[in-house]
Amino acid sequence: MNALGTLVVSFFEDHLKAQKGLRPSSIHSYRDVLKLFLSQIASRCRCPVTRLKPTDLVAEEVLAFLHSLEADRGNRVRTRNQRLAALRTFFRYLASRAPETLAEAGRVEAIPTKRCPPPQTHYLERDEIEQLLAAVPTGTSLGLRDHAILTLMYNTGARVQEIADLRVRDVDLDGPYRVRLHGKGDKWRVCPIWPETAQQLRQLESVRAGVPDAPLFRSRLRRPMTRFGLYKLVKHHAAHIAQTAPAGGETRRISPHVLRHTTAVSLLEAGADVNVIRAWLGHVGLETTNRYAEVNIRTKEAAVALCAPPGRISAAPPREGVWHREPDLLKWLDSL
Repeated sequence: MNALGTLVVSFFEDHLKAQKGLRPSSIHSYRDVLKLFLSQIASRCRCPVTRLKPTDLVAEEVLAFLHSLEADRGNRVRTRNQRLAALRTFFRYLASRAPETLAEAGRVEAIPTKRCPPPQTHYLERDEIEQLLAAVPTGTSLGLRDHAILTLMYNTGARVQEIADLRVRDVDLDGPYRVRLHGKGDKWRVCPIWPETAQQLRQLESVRAGVPDAPLFRSRLRRPMTRFGLYKLVKHHAAHIAQTAPAGGETRRISPHVLRHTTAVSLLEAGADVNVIRAWLGHVGLETTNRYAEVNIRTKEAAVALCAPPGRISAAPPREGVWHREPDLLKWLDSL
């Protein structure tokens, strides 16, 4: 294995897996970026990937790669920025292991991120959640499974990969009812679940079998559910709701992440503190959680109801400021 190959293997096995503790889905994302990037460099250098050297990785190649993402592959600005972030991480690691690449790593770090509008946050209203769950037939084992999945997603606001990774041992159904979720950054968190959710989970074949290490949700072929299978499941059951978009609006794409947004908005409407919502959803920082305060019109309406309209303000007697009762402060202000 050449020097670059050794560095790439070390980047994935040591840096991403051992040191940063990234989940498999995140590691796969880095893998896909490097596959495209190294393949493009090999094509431009007209040599096999195995013959590339660390010094072949330069900032000009990164710029050419980002341009091809948008021009040739039709990727959006947000995808381009995500690919750039992954390459910055790789070049930082490269510079720490191969000092001759330090200058190029600095040039890659200086490549600006393109500005793009924040993604629109879609969520379901309460009546739409009720319609979604009511439309799932529960007369079969697959119907019971689907209803339990949707209820658990809404109950916990879990990411789709967190649902796919659940094992029977991760749910406590004898009280207190709760589920342990394995999230980003190899972090675990515990979410309480409703008695109704626990009752539905008890009816699953996997739970009744009593094998702790068995996957909680299994496919039709009795294999563990994947994130792609869960996406298809949600899309199938939410098809009738997606078609009822607001007048003049585009048809919505309802995914497991929309259910996650719905959980956050429901918690916000219920008066939960933003720090509780952050811990509930497994967010690293509050800036991610605060976005839900912006999208919820009912919260804004409740806030504006606390403010008196102009007519009422003028009718009320004016309040005397505290500084009017401070002679020393007034004297100091007059001296300015």
